[in-house]
Amino acid sequence: MSAKAKYGLKALLSLATEAQPRAVLGTELAARELIPKRFLEQILLELKHRGLLQTKRGRNGGYFLIRKPSEISVGEIVRALDGPIAPLPCVSQSAYVKCDECRDEATCGIRLVMKQVRDATARILDTTTLADVVMMMAAASKAAAEPSPPPASGDTGRSKTLGLTLRFRDAGGKLRR
Repeated sequence: MSAKAKYGLKALLSLATEAQPRAVLGTELAARELIPKRFLEQILLELKHRGLLQTKRGRNGGYFLIRKPSEISVGEIVRALDGPIAPLPCVSQSAYVKCDECRDEATCGIRLVMKQVRDATARILDTTTLADVVMMMAAASKAAAEPSPPPASGDTGRSKTLGLTLRFRDAGGKLRR
């Protein structure tokens, strides 16, 4: 994923987390998400042209999502900014290009595994919406804020091995714990 797609995703997630949907200035988004302002403005304009954002002029102006966060997939954003998500052109569904050195695409091992990578990546990105990511962020934030449980009585504070014993060979080949 390019920095462009990453920053675009961060900006849209920031808009999706607004308690009340509102127009947000590009400068505010840039400061909030630590994104270079000029680069973000270019990204936001591209997202506007792709139909993901709209702008409002005037005193309360800025950028806002054109659809609900639950209707915008991460895959749509990545494709809007980076193009096809396929790791190789020969497995792309929208920008297919045959590899020059390939003798037989049907049996090419690299193509077969990269097609699986493309399919799995597309499935995850296309079924995950901005709303899903916002929920993931909230759950992670809640988990991080919860205090750790106190140690059990008699616990010395050392981590338990859960009955596992790790063994490895040292440089001389001797088995060690």
